[in-house]
Amino acid sequence: MASAFGHALVAVSLGTGYSSKFKNVKFFTLGAVCSVLPDADVISFKLGIPYEAFWGHRGFTHSFAFALVTGIIITMLFYRPKLNGVKALTYISYFFLCTASHSMLDALTSGGLGVAFFSPFDNTRYFFSWRPIKVSPIGVGNFFSKWGVQVLLSEAFWIGLPCAIFMLLTRIKFKTFNQPNH
Repeated sequence: MASAFGHALVAVSLGTGYSSKFKNVKFFTLGAVCSVLPDADVISFKLGIPYEAFWGHRGFTHSFAFALVTGIIITMLFYRPKLNGVKALTYISYFFLCTASHSMLDALTSGGLGVAFFSPFDNTRYFFSWRPIKVSPIGVGNFFSKWGVQVLLSEAFWIGLPCAIFMLLTRIKFKTFNQPNH
């Protein structure tokens, strides 16, 4: 898996692509939570659930179906009183993308058994053929080690740099579109 830092950074950068009428601390915080939520499945190790099982690590909680359900639930819980069709779809799309980005990053890592993108319909685990991101150790204690430093350096290049470029481009785009016409 990528680290929680890498996942949250992707969520924040994705959020910069949305209109300012949606962006606030709650929006970005919920996006960051969605981006790390799939790793709640690490509890499966403590419960004796095999890694490759439906509820195992990188199983159902890493699927696109889970990402969609998460996007809908987060939108309903935190924005329901203010929803109309376009607003609802905007929020759902952001929280879906934040959650799904977790699986996409994990499929770019150098370790694990792959990601069950299509669960519950197909529990097959997949990786991308190009996997440049060093896999993060599981557990906070293991993260603060030489391995954890290598992961952060890998993520700074493979996640941080593209996110910074994306945020810069969205800033330029919004400044260009918000210029008054003369």
